[in-house]
Amino acid sequence: MKKRNKKLILDLLVVLVVFMIFLPILLMIPSMFKDKYEIFSYPWHLFPSNFTVDNFSRLLYLEYTSLAINFFRSMFVTIFVASVAVVLALSINMIAGFAFARLRFFGKNALWVMVLFTMFIPGITILITSVKVVTALGMLDSIWVLIIPGLVSAYNIFFFRQFYLGFPKEIDEAAKIDGATNFQLFRHIFLPMSKTPMVIIGASIFMGYYNSYLWPTLTISQERKDLFQIMYIIRMLFNDSSTIGYGSVLAATFVSLVPPLLIFIIVQKYIREGIALAGIK
Repeated sequence: MKKRNKKLILDLLVVLVVFMIFLPILLMIPSMFKDKYEIFSYPWHLFPSNFTVDNFSRLLYLEYTSLAINFFRSMFVTIFVASVAVVLALSINMIAGFAFARLRFFGKNALWVMVLFTMFIPGITILITSVKVVTALGMLDSIWVLIIPGLVSAYNIFFFRQFYLGFPKEIDEAAKIDGATNFQLFRHIFLPMSKTPMVIIGASIFMGYYNSYLWPTLTISQERKDLFQIMYIIRMLFNDSSTIGYGSVLAATFVSLVPPLLIFIIVQKYIREGIALAGIK
């Protein structure tokens, strides 16, 4: 009986936590269909008195307002930047993790200590220096300034290195006997077996780029509105909410939630498959 009561309490706590997490979203959804006066009406009510989709349609015509921005183009650019970054970052960090885990080369231990050291440096402390570097390289106001600076991550290299250290040494020896090069060993053996960490790290990289606000704000000027990222656009809408209406801000926020939600669904599926395969093996 005590065990059953503990399980019931834990289940209730889980439900409560999930409810608290999703409560803002549940309150946001009906407010998206209210006009800008009804959202702040008193007494407050959950569902709209006059259902309207103007808040969504208004997003299509933002480039003709004082903001002069294209919301859905910014969505596309943000998703494109995040997707390209995932492919490049996974390639770089996986190869680096493989090199530190399985290869022997001069200065390996010293270089690994340097990589680990960067994990303890807060990104905000080198933000100004990073801006100066990309400025000197002439990368400001380009799509590459949104992609390249965040590709290499000490944490991601460490993650893949630890994963590859778990592979038995006999794999390397058997491949070398068959005449395989180090790249072939990585490409044909280690890479196909890395689905689960690829999905986990890939999703993390995508979310990091997709939710980026500070870096695009510092490196993309008003002259390149075609490169504005979605989080910066939502901030602009919030600052101009008195004109376009707070309902449009909520509508834009809801639309921006769709890609991360899809990523979460995909990640959840592949993680389950990876765990099942690992259990079978």
